[in-house]
Amino acid sequence: MMSCPFCGHAAHARTSRSLSENVKQRYHQCRNIECSATFRTLESIEEIIQPSNRRDLPVPDIPLSPVMQKKYKHYSASALRN
Repeated sequence: MMSCPFCGHAAHARTSRSLSENVKQRYHQCRNIECSATFRTLESIEEIIQPSNRRDLPVPDIPLSPVMQKKYKHYSASALRN
């Protein structure tokens, strides 16, 4: 949930659409009836904090978090699949 940039109240996502595999555009409306501002946001996957435990899934082309980079520094992306 986002906060309204005008009054600070909660704003709910009214609709969204995918712009790419890892980016979503959302339209929000302020829940404060006196404000009722609408605004658009972009949501994206910034980094992987913990890779999936399922090794049968493809590894996305998204950077690992710094902690995971240290943990997996000797592994290539393909090695994470095994």
